[in-house]
Amino acid sequence: MDTATSPPLPPGTALRHAEDTAALRACWPVARQLRPQLAGIDDYLERVQRMRQHSYRVLAAWHGERVLALAGYRLQENLVYGRFLYVDDLVSAEELRGQGWGARLIAATRALAAQAGCAHVVLDTAIVNTAAQRFYAAQGLANKATRFSCAVPTEVAA
Repeated sequence: MDTATSPPLPPGTALRHAEDTAALRACWPVARQLRPQLAGIDDYLERVQRMRQHSYRVLAAWHGERVLALAGYRLQENLVYGRFLYVDDLVSAEELRGQGWGARLIAATRALAAQAGCAHVVLDTAIVNTAAQRFYAAQGLANKATRFSCAVPTEVAA
């Protein structure tokens, strides 16, 4: 697959950022498919507002006022990658999967990364999510690391 291009947008659709609360509310039905652990729309909106303080944005594929797919991302910098675009969330509405929305959003985040002077696009996926891993590889992303994490007990975190 040519990773420099993505499928063209179908007529009546557009990629645009969800900039206000109404747009983020429209994103919720798709976002919750990826993040079912969130308590609900208010939890989602509150978290996005906090994350915006760290450059988080939601780029969505829209058909009118309906969100078809979305990519939540932020610009970051560290000693490993330098300046990079980190994709927190990438999801298409379940009934639309396999129609190229993920590829379109990956291509769009690559373009945004290039515009921002980033050298890399980075994302994480669960080790058991082999379908996503195959998809990312087909988009030209390479598995270059394994992430380790642990929960922090409440009494330690406070």
